[in-house]
Amino acid sequence: MIPAMPATAVRSRQVSLAALRLGRLAAMSTVAALIVVAGVWASWGSAQHVMLTKGREHGTVVVTRCGEDTCSGPYTPASAGSSARRTVVIGDPVAVREGSTYTVVVKPGSDEAVRSGPAGILYAWVPLGGALLLASVVVAGGLRWMRTAWVLAGSGIALLTAAFLAV
Repeated sequence: MIPAMPATAVRSRQVSLAALRLGRLAAMSTVAALIVVAGVWASWGSAQHVMLTKGREHGTVVVTRCGEDTCSGPYTPASAGSSARRTVVIGDPVAVREGSTYTVVVKPGSDEAVRSGPAGILYAWVPLGGALLLASVVVAGGLRWMRTAWVLAGSGIALLTAAFLAV
């Protein structure tokens, strides 16, 4: 304490610093949580069809044609109540090759298919893996929780690596 500075000024400064720390904690926690929630939200659009398969149409697709954004081919049903289709579309053809056969789940009410099995599940959760990596940077830099940041980063890297190897 500076000799000319009254004790109330020191206490006031400590309260200000505590309020700033609390504000940083609240803001960075909110940002990190929003990033992870956005990753789950982006992944859930495809993951729900792959993971919650009860009552959905299962089958195989022989890819006959691939474009920039989609691949398509005839659908052969493998589940009861599923009907054969001349063409179904697989979006995001990142690991789909012409002439190959893939197990798929058809999205209800459409001719859009999503890869099923372990590769399909992991690929559906790739946006969450990226969100975990991004959130780890926010947690490390904004919150200064290094162990938590390493866990988030490790989880994101593991998910992305597993998806890369499976697909």
